[in-house]
Amino acid sequence: MESPYKGKTGLRRLWNAFGYSLAGFRAAYKHEDAFRQEVLLAALLIPLALWLPATHLGKALMIASVLLVLMVELLNSAIEATVDRISLENHDLAKRAKDIGSSAVLVSLINVAVTWALVLSA
Repeated sequence: MESPYKGKTGLRRLWNAFGYSLAGFRAAYKHEDAFRQEVLLAALLIPLALWLPATHLGKALMIASVLLVLMVELLNSAIEATVDRISLENHDLAKRAKDIGSSAVLVSLINVAVTWALVLSA
């Protein structure tokens, strides 16, 4: 069955997409501990990036690396919710999907550390 909202175009589609995005953000914040922790990290690191002595490009890279963590965590949470919706039983493929999503979050966190270290050491 196709979504009844798929036929929307123009500003109506943008408005609907914005609403869905806010709902997703609220759901992740409400239901995902890791996302709440990463939002707190972003709330600390983004102002710090703006305050630290770095070029505009360096600041942009530091902020982008932090925002990437939030994006990857949102995708990881979506994967986990989808897997759990399909079945809560232990299954090798479900574990693999969740572990790979978790690994993506870890890589994005390592990216923050490397990006910040390189920008601040320049």
